[in-house]
Amino acid sequence: MKKLIVLSGAGMSAESGISTFRDSNGLWEQHRVEDVATPEGFAKNPELVLDFYNQRRRQLLNCRPNAGHIGLVALEKDFDVHIITQNVDNLHELAGSTQVMHLHGELMKSCSVKDLRTPYDIPADRPDIRIGDKDMHGNQLRPFIVWFGEAVPMIEPAVKLIRQADIVVVIGTSLNVYPAAGLLNSVTPQCPIFLIDPNDVAAYRSDIRFIKAGASEGVKILAGILESMK
Repeated sequence: MKKLIVLSGAGMSAESGISTFRDSNGLWEQHRVEDVATPEGFAKNPELVLDFYNQRRRQLLNCRPNAGHIGLVALEKDFDVHIITQNVDNLHELAGSTQVMHLHGELMKSCSVKDLRTPYDIPADRPDIRIGDKDMHGNQLRPFIVWFGEAVPMIEPAVKLIRQADIVVVIGTSLNVYPAAGLLNSVTPQCPIFLIDPNDVAAYRSDIRFIKAGASEGVKILAGILESMK
């Protein structure tokens, strides 16, 4: 069974109603990155940062996987599908994908300010993290999110995984955010790469096959193409 590696970004979840950061009226239009997505911002105003992610978490609880997410699950019948996602939502898992690697953390998990690598599940019926919420060692909890300026612990496992790919599919990412964008540098020369996005993407490789569509329609088109590559 061929190993199919999917690299998904914000466009993967946009059709599910998840606000993106870089589009017009996106989250970065409403908040400064430095204020809500850096260790310095959290140190300066932890209440603001916790509230920002509490709102994101509550929004996520009202969202459902779209046809693109579900289409990737269907591909598991014929391919060894592994998803490397830049998204912090859990829509791939809710759709039923069985092998998902989160590069930038997970919104439905917390960690302590003293241990960024040990996550704790956040229950859906109590989705907020507040000042005074602590781990078993008495350390304040924070979102299990990789903020700007922090190391990306999963990047090395992601590089190792993508080097094993027989097919690579990129969905809904601008390929502008590093180190995730650099993953394509690790794809072997003979491995076909498909990129699904409704917008033009300035990809830095000439061997990419573009599918100009949103996630749901794009995955449907992809499935038809992959029929001959089982």
